[in-house]
Amino acid sequence: MQLKGSRKEGKKFINPIPTDEAGFDKMPAILWEYINNKAESIPKKTLGPFNTDAAIYQTPPASGLRITWMGHSSLLIEIDGKRILTDPVWSSRASFVQWAGPKRFFKAPLPLDQLPKLDAIIISHDHYDHFDEATIRVLATKNIPFYTSLGVGSYLKKWGVAHHLITEMDWGDTAQVGTDCTFTTAPTRHFSGRGITNRNETLWSAFVIKGHTHNIFFGADSGWFNGFADIGEAYGPFDLTMLEIGAYGKNWPDIHMGPLSAVNAHLALKGKQMMPIHWGTFNLALHAWHEPIDILLELAAKENLSLFVPEPGKPTEVTGESYTSGWWGKYKS
Repeated sequence: MQLKGSRKEGKKFINPIPTDEAGFDKMPAILWEYINNKAESIPKKTLGPFNTDAAIYQTPPASGLRITWMGHSSLLIEIDGKRILTDPVWSSRASFVQWAGPKRFFKAPLPLDQLPKLDAIIISHDHYDHFDEATIRVLATKNIPFYTSLGVGSYLKKWGVAHHLITEMDWGDTAQVGTDCTFTTAPTRHFSGRGITNRNETLWSAFVIKGHTHNIFFGADSGWFNGFADIGEAYGPFDLTMLEIGAYGKNWPDIHMGPLSAVNAHLALKGKQMMPIHWGTFNLALHAWHEPIDILLELAAKENLSLFVPEPGKPTEVTGESYTSGWWGKYKS
């Protein structure tokens, strides 16, 4: 089975199914909710600090699969001899300025200059909480190949990444990474844009990452849609699905999943183990900062799901056995 490529209307990419992208018409309702919000959306206790021991990367993971969660959707993935960094955001704020906008709850656990040698960097889409100019400008000096969605390459070139290091991909495209690893882009139900006037002029994607032994799914941002079953049929089963569980809200159900839809997506993808991402790092919604993981644990217990929930910054092997670090517990009010 081959997934269909993206479609456009004029200059704008469109979602795989009709989608309410929480545009300007929703702004009054969303602002009113923010004004009246009582949830602890920002932790009262400072999280961390979390620190990564970079010396660990000198020894390959015995299982062949090890992940370091740097927060939100930034992951250092070691899979079957390859090292891949996803959606790196090292700046203090996910914003177009560093004096305003959503601020990290904890600093990135590993300084950029201490990252091990990387084989690839994945950029799923152009939103500020996934695509950080300051971080990219540093990484651009390191001669690392970038794999990203259609249109995002123009930013990469502007920020210093050499043209020959950029591979733009449409949904269903496959790129060879070295001799025994492939990336395949898959549809998500989301949107793009870094300003008011350029909404949806670049594409948004998930990534299937397949090594010689492991097959994993980096879901990036998406609302629920039946396309997850198509992806699972075409490219599953997956040893690990990395799916967003945070930043959901009643006014934008089509573009972010939340824990319940993430569990349904994991099952549709034929996932063996699920890692929650896109939570516990930025205040991007109205729910309590720890609510997504609390709900996920309840759902996982009911569904008998195998979870993989490492502490931020701690390189942790994926062995297939359920692992929940519980790191957030001591920070809850």
